[in-house]
Amino acid sequence: MQHPVGSPLPPPHQPGHGPAPGWSPAAHHPGPPQGPAPQPPPAPGYPVAPRQAPSPHPGSGPAPHQPPPAPAPHQPAPAAPAPDTTGHVPLPPGGPVAVPSVPPATAAAPDPTTTTLAVLLIGPAGAGKTSVAKYWADHRRVPTAHISLDDVREWVRSGFADPQTGWNEHSEAQYRLARRTCGFSARNFLANGISCILDDAVFPDRPVVGLGGWKRHVGPGLLPVVLLPGLDIVLERNAERSGNRRLTDEEVARIHGRMAGWYGSGLPIIDNSQLDIPETAHLLDEVLSRSIASPPNW
Repeated sequence: MQHPVGSPLPPPHQPGHGPAPGWSPAAHHPGPPQGPAPQPPPAPGYPVAPRQAPSPHPGSGPAPHQPPPAPAPHQPAPAAPAPDTTGHVPLPPGGPVAVPSVPPATAAAPDPTTTTLAVLLIGPAGAGKTSVAKYWADHRRVPTAHISLDDVREWVRSGFADPQTGWNEHSEAQYRLARRTCGFSARNFLANGISCILDDAVFPDRPVVGLGGWKRHVGPGLLPVVLLPGLDIVLERNAERSGNRRLTDEEVARIHGRMAGWYGSGLPIIDNSQLDIPETAHLLDEVLSRSIASPPNW
């Protein structure tokens, strides 16, 4: 017997198939019913209208039995050229330091403690260059770096050419390499708004290698200052040194005598024989203020 409407009857109970009570069509057809409910067959003698597929409701998914559109193939984006950055902070390129602009005669002298500067502190061994440079850099009100030539030169561990064992082409080459490295570092610091103070025992009788080399490596805006105490002071300070930075008294006297050639050169000279480190650093600020207002011709 056929039932024209409604759900089919539950199957007859058979041994081994579980109890018939509680049977539901959902147990055999899991999930929501697919499509519209079955319609009864038409009565004889009446035409049958073609069935129309139900139109989807606005906002619903695609129509039944229509596969979703295939996704477009993934096209990798072209890789952008990597900028010259450190992490995510772009760094401006370093360039030669220009000569400080001379302020008008009516303007106040610039404050060297808040101005971005490139300073070269010159002096013999035992003059206190490194100590004064570190103190000066530590107590400025703007970012300042101290770059020591001897520290950079001693980056060479294996094959280090120590001038104390004899000055030769290898020690000369390592000094030149250290000066170029210091100059490159100073230009990068200055390009990013960080002042620099460098220290080196530059001899006045070798302008091409010494002062001229620093001018090429850093730029014409470099401000040189000579730190030149008396011979007895540098001998005393040198005696307190250790390692390869301690020189013989004869070598200290010879270097000090050559440094005397800076007198009459036009460069500012500080005699710190009777000054401690803070006093020398304060006097260095005064000298730099005058150098900014009237740059030395070197």
